[in-house]
Amino acid sequence: MEGREPDIVIKRRLHPVLSELGEIDKASQTEFQKDRVFEYHVFEESNCLVETDEEPPRPLNRDALNTALELAMHLNAKPVDEVHVMRKIVIDGSNTSGFQRTAVIALEGFLETSKGKVGITQIALEEESAGIVKTEGNKVIYRLDRLGIPLVEITTDPDIKDGEHLREVAEKIGMILRATGKVARGIGTIRQDVNISEEGGARVEIKGVQDLRMLSKMVLNEVKRQSELIKLKDELKAKFNGKIYLPNSFFDVTDLFKGTASKLISRGIKSGNSVLAAKLTHHKGFLGKELQPGKRYGTELSDYAKTAGVGGIIHSDEILEKYSISDKEVSSLRKTLNMKDDDAFVLVIAEKKKANNALEMAIKRAEMDFVPEQTRKPNPDGTTSYMRPLPGRARMYPETDVPSVEISADVLRSAKEGMGESLEKKKEKLLKILNPEMAEKILKSKHLKTFEKLLKSGADSMLLAVTIENTLISLRREGFDIKDVEKTLTELFKEFKKGKFVKAAIPEVLKGMSKGMSASESVKENNLEKITGKELSKIAKEYNYEMHKIMQKYRLRIDPADILKLRK
Repeated sequence: MEGREPDIVIKRRLHPVLSELGEIDKASQTEFQKDRVFEYHVFEESNCLVETDEEPPRPLNRDALNTALELAMHLNAKPVDEVHVMRKIVIDGSNTSGFQRTAVIALEGFLETSKGKVGITQIALEEESAGIVKTEGNKVIYRLDRLGIPLVEITTDPDIKDGEHLREVAEKIGMILRATGKVARGIGTIRQDVNISEEGGARVEIKGVQDLRMLSKMVLNEVKRQSELIKLKDELKAKFNGKIYLPNSFFDVTDLFKGTASKLISRGIKSGNSVLAAKLTHHKGFLGKELQPGKRYGTELSDYAKTAGVGGIIHSDEILEKYSISDKEVSSLRKTLNMKDDDAFVLVIAEKKKANNALEMAIKRAEMDFVPEQTRKPNPDGTTSYMRPLPGRARMYPETDVPSVEISADVLRSAKEGMGESLEKKKEKLLKILNPEMAEKILKSKHLKTFEKLLKSGADSMLLAVTIENTLISLRREGFDIKDVEKTLTELFKEFKKGKFVKAAIPEVLKGMSKGMSASESVKENNLEKITGKELSKIAKEYNYEMHKIMQKYRLRIDPADILKLRK
């Protein structure tokens, strides 16, 4: 369906609703203020009326429930007596209905790690969100072909000691999930929401981290961010004699920049936008203070302003020459804002109402004399950016359209029968047939199930492991990508078992198969047929049975073991 026009397009605006207790969730309120329009692309072969929010949901999927229970057992968790589905308000457009369905499946599990036992608070079953296609101004486009896929959410207790421990825990949970063979594989299928807090700071959630290698760096950067914010706020409070106060006095300074050399500002004015400015009392020098690598306090204010739908802010601690803002314009601006020497300013170029809302958000952030709880998004460089306030209990309320499910003895028995071997048992078995390094690689491999399946069919364990973990990776780097690994390796080892080619020829056979050939076609096309019988004897005699000379010429066609037999 990639690149294909959708069969149906749905457009919606979403708004927050009251929780069961009559409260409005702060995170939902922030999303609502962005005033976005959501466009959903629907495809007949992969979507239904439930996903387009035109039909009530069906009962809880029993296969998904069974899988969640199996995973819970692997994590030593206690299943609940009865599963009740809840609605979690989500109005960022990722769900057509404005909420995500979620249900607690098990509680009080644990995981053994090198730094002690890590508790598992709960295991929940919930719906996957729609996949975002692109953003065009205030319109966000989603595809619905991913919506509703069952997800398992695993929440740990605050027992993780540091960044390295976090990575160990995340890797182990991922290995347990993959070892069951019942979860999807690949980048993005397992995502980490990392909660971090620093003494004197606040709990911050970094949403959807995919690269485990970045976890330690993100933890260190978040601890640094909070530590720097604590120091910065203490300094600011001292300047304000206790309480930071910034009046919401915004000035329209569009006329001041008429004829400006700044392309950014002149383009904005020509398109009908306004230039609004606000004074930040006693803030000179503070906006330029670094909180994370490459990100300053001014970036924090800018991230808040962006939630109003603007591209960002310009502030006085920046090098204003890069915007081509002249000293004369800065001087006029300072005079208009009635600024003193230690004051700072912020500018926003946008439609007037939007610019006003953006400045309100920036001032609101600047007035906080504490580190706020919030949800942040991960950046590729290991830093994070503000997304929205941390959601709370106000976003949850019961789902009245889905009946509860009793976790009976029969349900538990079925889950126990299907849970398979534990991670420890798999590791123990692998160590009996592979060296420790290769056993660890296969245990972590996304092709673990393929390895186990081919092993049962009689493939040599070490050859199979090397092919999966070394040969396939090397070939991919050379540009030979195998699309269906299980199907390809099944055929490859079936032909190898028949004696059609030698071990050394496997990479060359796979190169042909990556181009769509069958194993036998690749062998024939590349002249890789194994030499045996009279032809082998003739070659052996010709080279006086000298192994290195024979292999130098026939490495891809002769098995060294066959020459040794002839020698004897």
